[in-house]
Amino acid sequence: MPKMTPSEALVETLVAEQVDTVFGIVGSAYMDALDLFPAAGIRFVPVAHEQAAAHAADGLARITGRPQACIAQNGPGAANFVSAVTAAYWAHSPVVAITPETGSIGIGTGGFQELDQMPMFQRQTVYQVRVNQPQRMAELTRRAFYMAKNFNGPTQLNIPRDFFYGECNDEIYPTPLIRRGPGSMQDVEEAVQLLGQARYPVIIAGGGVSQADAVAPVEALAEYLTAPVVNSYLHNDSFPASQPLACGPIGYCGAKAAMRILAKADVVLALGTRLGPFGTLPQYDIDYWPHQARLIQCDVNIAALGLAKRADVYSCGDVKEFAALLLERLKALEPKRAADTDRLADVAREKETWQAELDAWSASDQARPMHPRRFHQEWTRALPKGAIVTTDIGNNASMINAYLRFEGVRQHISALSWGNCGFAYGAALGCKVARPEAPVIAFQGDGAFGISGLAEVMTAVRENIPVVAIVATNYEWGAEKKNQIDYYGNRFVGANLPDNPDFARIAEDMGALGITVDHPDQVGDAMREAIASGRPCVINAILEGGERVLAEPFRRDALKMPVRYLDKYKHLNA
Repeated sequence: MPKMTPSEALVETLVAEQVDTVFGIVGSAYMDALDLFPAAGIRFVPVAHEQAAAHAADGLARITGRPQACIAQNGPGAANFVSAVTAAYWAHSPVVAITPETGSIGIGTGGFQELDQMPMFQRQTVYQVRVNQPQRMAELTRRAFYMAKNFNGPTQLNIPRDFFYGECNDEIYPTPLIRRGPGSMQDVEEAVQLLGQARYPVIIAGGGVSQADAVAPVEALAEYLTAPVVNSYLHNDSFPASQPLACGPIGYCGAKAAMRILAKADVVLALGTRLGPFGTLPQYDIDYWPHQARLIQCDVNIAALGLAKRADVYSCGDVKEFAALLLERLKALEPKRAADTDRLADVAREKETWQAELDAWSASDQARPMHPRRFHQEWTRALPKGAIVTTDIGNNASMINAYLRFEGVRQHISALSWGNCGFAYGAALGCKVARPEAPVIAFQGDGAFGISGLAEVMTAVRENIPVVAIVATNYEWGAEKKNQIDYYGNRFVGANLPDNPDFARIAEDMGALGITVDHPDQVGDAMREAIASGRPCVINAILEGGERVLAEPFRRDALKMPVRYLDKYKHLNA
């Protein structure tokens, strides 16, 4: 066990865990370790705001499937991680948030930038630890990575700033990934019985299918059963869109074909999904969840089982191995099973009906501003096959769920159920670092872009990370404006953004490529130019806003028609 400093122990453990990029903002609290990064082969990417650093680590982790790290100055820097770490928590993304804190002797004295940093991460990490002795630096850093990769979520490594100094004797080695297997054989056999007798089985492919690289066995199982496959909410990459049994995503602004198909199921096989309530609520006035269907749920995380829906069969296991074993057992009982041509025809019919409806919605030739649905159809058509798209939250960011179609996993990186504005651009930085050869598109509305994307364009230029940002500029917080239209009599408070600047021109001033589009015929060429440029780019898309084009209310489940009793407010009654 060689002699080293705690800073060396930290950095060498990062290297052992294959970390070659760390995102953050330079700070005195960890500068001794930072000084070692270049010699260790670790690239430090300084961002404009710590939230973007944690989102970038999240994006990098989701693409590589390995734990990735972000680091911040103690106190306010660490506090700026909180929202982004929460996004990683709900995405089951293995981010290791390294949070130096005030010196050990001064803890509790209210010193400069002192904050108790453990409680604020308690509910949104799968593990957290405070280094309590410098000699334990490598051990506890290893533990943070071990827990992140095996519990599939973010961890916090909290380090008193004086513990980077001194000397210790440490052993450096990588942590293992513990295999889960397919789950209990009894669960498998019960699932086989239900699927073997199913009249209209439907598979829900969740984010766990992507994380486990399980598409091949899921596709083989779907083909054997002639089972249509729907993507869970905001996981449009969990099953190849061109597969004849693929129906598209369920959930807010998803595919009607997927929802109508799911509503017909008598047995639902949910793979790698907790079936979150927001992703299964009625949409387009379709209450599509098949309440009488039998449900089989498999997830590697035991806490996800039965969390949102009561199932008939639960299996805590790796969805890749579970799907493969299901198929093996089904074939053992019935080696030859003919494809159900009626069901295949039904799926094709539903998809054709939905595509015709979507095309009709997207047929407008309007320009200056463009109809948003026509714009979404044009830019998604121009996406190269292997492109990665990160999506934010909001009306237009949700509307594109009906248009995004992927052939491979780890291509749709979204804010998911944490739903924080400002996710997409930071995450895109990490995705591009992970896959420099792939086009990476960050999609945000103008409100969300103003939260983080605008400042982080400077990061992309400085660090030569050629992300393409698409900004849906409709001069409003569209999702909330829709609520004020439907529930509050067109009384707009805080929803309009009439003075937003020309984001393309600002991008040019920052050293990026800036392109403004306001006509549908410009969109495809703009996309091709942006991707081919090899530079950070901002495409400022001028879109129509307001009641005529906004999607249905974002949170219909959480709103009621207002009632006013006080005389001064009675005229505001719905």
